Amino acid sequence: MRDPLSVLTEAFTSFLFGKVETTRLPVRTSTGQAQAVYLPTAAPGLGDSGVIIGREVYSGKGYIYDPFQLYGQQLPAPHWLVLGESGNGKSALEKTYVLRQLRFRDRQVVVLDAQGEDGVGEWNLIAQELGITPIRLDPMVANDAGIRLNPLDPSITTTGQLALLRTIIEVAMGHGLDERSGFALKVAHAYVNNHVTDRQPILTDIVEQLRHPKAESAEAMNVAIEDVRAWGLDVALVLDRLVDGDLRGMFDGPTTVGIDLDAPLIVFDLSHIDRNSIAMPILMAIVGVWLEHTWIRPDRKKRIFLVEEAWHIINSPFVAQLFQRLLKFGRRLGLSFVAVVHHLSDVVDGAAAKEAAAILKMASTRTIYAQKADEARNTGRVLGLPRWAVEIIPTLTPGIAVWDVNGNVQVVKHLITEKERPLVYTDRAMTESSVTDPELEWETEQRAMLVEQQMNGSSQSTVA
Repeated sequence: MRDPLSVLTEAFTSFLFGKVETTRLPVRTSTGQAQAVYLPTAAPGLGDSGVIIGREVYSGKGYIYDPFQLYGQQLPAPHWLVLGESGNGKSALEKTYVLRQLRFRDRQVVVLDAQGEDGVGEWNLIAQELGITPIRLDPMVANDAGIRLNPLDPSITTTGQLALLRTIIEVAMGHGLDERSGFALKVAHAYVNNHVTDRQPILTDIVEQLRHPKAESAEAMNVAIEDVRAWGLDVALVLDRLVDGDLRGMFDGPTTVGIDLDAPLIVFDLSHIDRNSIAMPILMAIVGVWLEHTWIRPDRKKRIFLVEEAWHIINSPFVAQLFQRLLKFGRRLGLSFVAVVHHLSDVVDGAAAKEAAAILKMASTRTIYAQKADEARNTGRVLGLPRWAVEIIPTLTPGIAVWDVNGNVQVVKHLITEKERPLVYTDRAMTESSVTDPELEWETEQRAMLVEQQMNGSSQSTVA
């Protein structure tokens, strides 16, 4: 029991000076014990349905991503942009992502392979592993039983054919068609479709009609036949390049029979085409439109369209317009478009800045590997990345990237299994097996086993 005098003294002191707080002595402890005061925190994940990409660097949690599962909930669009300089892991990410997606029965993937290794496309090993024969477009062998894709294939609508022909010509000329040239092309195309009925119309038919238009074509607009011929001359010269020029043999005949559009993986090998020539965007335009009308179907399958060197698409106003339409309608048909680009400045400062911005806006997922500081700042400004993410992009090591999934920004370490490594030509620095800490090596093995278990189990069923 307290002394009555002490109680009276304390009450009197409190009345005069207010309540006196108790002074606590400092506690000395170790950092290992003190960390329990601060509870562990980590950014929210994207759910547990889909394929494992790797692990989130700061929390160590597994990172799972699937645009089809996230679409409509966390993603407004299933399209994906991958950025970064060479040698940082973009290629390994794309390949393992495709391999893991193909474990699900309702997935189909088309790859436009513009990178070459040892005379074949970069995806050749994966195609062989899956028993797939790449569709190799090569002007050097096209006339000797090579692969052909016909821009006038009957499976493409008449409107689609005319739009594709205009795009080919505009890309090659570097400017839009004027009204007179457009009229000459339109009447030549209409004549060929109306009169060539015993076989597939081909580009040679269009060139012939442009050089020798029929009187009925001129009468439709009450102009002289000589005027129609003059208006179509430049158009004929451009199309002649596909018939008898450096792109001959690939597009000047009926579509090659036997292209399996039901295969789980379709690889268009473009590695024999000069990546810096005008041929590449023309090729991508033709392949893109041909696939739009022959491959994408309302059959409940989830399709992934992956384009290497995608700046050939985004940097051309005319090709970008075609793909922009494909992306818009593709969302209703279960299409995820994956564009792989080295530098964002390759497209946002180009001739198709407006079209590029529209395509970038539709890419709700952005993965950014290491870039130089100036490029990182530009990328962060265009994509609206948080400041902390922009600051770490130049410091990223191979295999680690900043992932921005509709505003959910995390730093992710890509994980590659032993079975995948030989197929993706991945350097040891890009895998978690390069660490020397035995505890981390054990953790890596456990995570690799988790990936393989998920992949083997999911081959029997679709994503939950």
